[in-house]
Amino acid sequence: MNILFLLIPISLVLLGLIIWAFLWAIKSGQFDDLEGPAHKILMDDDK
Repeated sequence: MNILFLLIPISLVLLGLIIWAFLWAIKSGQFDDLEGPAHKILMDDDK
């Protein structure tokens, strides 16, 4: 039972870090264009 007093705060801190990282990724534009780089590989650049 005493281990719960350690595991619950650790899990809440990890959850907070995961949410922070996800929100940072959204705000920095990581999910803006998911299909563009995949289509760039297929395009042939003849210059």
